[in-house]
Amino acid sequence: MQPDPPKPTEAELEILTVLWSRGPATVRDIHEVIASRKPTQYTTVLKQLQIMAEKGLVNRDDTERSHIYEASRPMVWTQSQLAGDLLHRAFKGSARELMMGALSAQKTSKRELAELRRMLDQYEKEMP
Repeated sequence: MQPDPPKPTEAELEILTVLWSRGPATVRDIHEVIASRKPTQYTTVLKQLQIMAEKGLVNRDDTERSHIYEASRPMVWTQSQLAGDLLHRAFKGSARELMMGALSAQKTSKRELAELRRMLDQYEKEMP
């Protein structure tokens, strides 16, 4: 098995988000989605995907004329990697501080709070 890829940059994460939502896609497909949100050159997306393939963030199928790219790891894996990194770098490993930071960053609905409580209860039940 290949080693874990590095944490994606903001631009790489934007491309991965497109791949996670659409599935495997060509450079043109990815460019169209990103360009619909902000001005972006096709060649910029192409170069970024080439770099991401070298880093192991995406897999490239070059058997067809138009190469097909797909995320090398699922979204949940990458989110966990990023959350763990943020937890240690910004919150000194404190899950409490991370959660308080997240909750204070933007308004949270009662429904989301109830879901968080349910998840914490479930997590606590599963602890050894």
